[in-house]
Amino acid sequence: MADSLRARRARRPFPLRQAGLASAVLWFVGVLVVGPAGDLTVPASRMLAIFGAAVVLWITEAIPLSATSIMVILAEILLVSDQALVSIDDFEGRPYAEYFATLAHPVLMLFLGGFVLAECAAKYRLDRNLAGVLLRPFGTSPTAIVAGLMVITAVLSMFMSNTATTAAMMAVVLPVTAGLSPTDRLRTGLILCIPVAANIGGLGTPVGSPPNAIALGRLADEGIRVDFVQWMALAVPIVVVVLATAWLLIVRLYPAEASSLDVRIGGAFDRSTQAIILYVTFAVTIVGWVTEPLHGIPSAIIGFLPVVILFATKVFGVDDLRTINWHVLWLVGGGIALGLGVSDTGLDDWLVGLVDWGSLSTIVLATTLAAVALVMSTIISNSATANLVVPIGVSLATSAAVDLDPLLAGVIIAMACSLAMALPISTPPNAIAYASGHVQTKDLTIVGAVVGVVGLVLVLYVAPPIWEAVGLL
Repeated sequence: MADSLRARRARRPFPLRQAGLASAVLWFVGVLVVGPAGDLTVPASRMLAIFGAAVVLWITEAIPLSATSIMVILAEILLVSDQALVSIDDFEGRPYAEYFATLAHPVLMLFLGGFVLAECAAKYRLDRNLAGVLLRPFGTSPTAIVAGLMVITAVLSMFMSNTATTAAMMAVVLPVTAGLSPTDRLRTGLILCIPVAANIGGLGTPVGSPPNAIALGRLADEGIRVDFVQWMALAVPIVVVVLATAWLLIVRLYPAEASSLDVRIGGAFDRSTQAIILYVTFAVTIVGWVTEPLHGIPSAIIGFLPVVILFATKVFGVDDLRTINWHVLWLVGGGIALGLGVSDTGLDDWLVGLVDWGSLSTIVLATTLAAVALVMSTIISNSATANLVVPIGVSLATSAAVDLDPLLAGVIIAMACSLAMALPISTPPNAIAYASGHVQTKDLTIVGAVVGVVGLVLVLYVAPPIWEAVGLL
């Protein structure tokens, strides 16, 4: 599957990457040479050079996304920190160590814990064994089995990487599809339901998807702390409704030829000492996350617990470190650093001032931010989109120009990013499903577009009044 994925995954054309790199360099150098204009200050001008170059590089993927992120950190240190190569009069830059510290931000430690748990779950086949146990109550009805696969995938993806969850569940589903008739549309439905559910499930927790972490990091920098349970209270109802909608759509579009389907997943739970340590650590971590309001220990600290325990007990070894998605952590860290720089230099105020946002109603503004995030995330990385849109959206919400709750802005943008799943390149789970050969672009486009629109309507128009009524906002 990996070779097929590499062969079929859509890539940015090389000329586009070349043009992107050239444009980023020209923008960066040009803005620095020209300097501030109008009411743009020197610090904001330097940050604008960094911000614009990052936008171009993230969109065109001229260099790896994570490489752009660490370049942002270095550029901020050299241009707008307290150790800037050329100091700025009447401007006290943020200590350079704080820009470096974004690579160890508490949100990243939370994500690191999730990554380690996910890798260990795959190593000891906990994910597949759990799927086998949880799928049994759904019986033999094809529609019920699709529902079961989607529920299990969504739940797993709340606490594991969407990509890892999809890979594990595809290993469960592919043997089943091999036994179906080539004309049975259920083959497509079974494959398609996995990435869709993984993408939706990623909304549910802070560790479910990088855009969630980026939004939480930016909100934390504004003094707005959202704990694990609060995020779940905001997101899980959305997950349930959108997942149900996706299920109804998939079973309608891809009906089974037979009235029953036999899904048997072999294997037994590993009972070795190391596996038992993993099971206990996994359970304790999740319980710790969902009971955060009771004990008050930040979720990032709880998330770091499995890193220490599993590494110290050799459940997670030195060789396993290579399997961690370090590039994702760097990507998120760069986005957090970008938000710091935009805020510290006053670039956010300047960007907000370019448009008369006060003339727009709150709902129009929120819709605009969400729509931009959804469309951008459909064609580029949702993490890159969140890195670009979240800082602007939260800064806009904290300004006096508009009446938009910063928490609501961050949540809406993060969820809109994760709801984008209409193309094979939109998310890694989509690419994995596409690489199987059973799912075509049109399948992803139809289901992904409907799911995205339904999710956006819920997040924008249905959920906020309810969130406010129950005190979540």
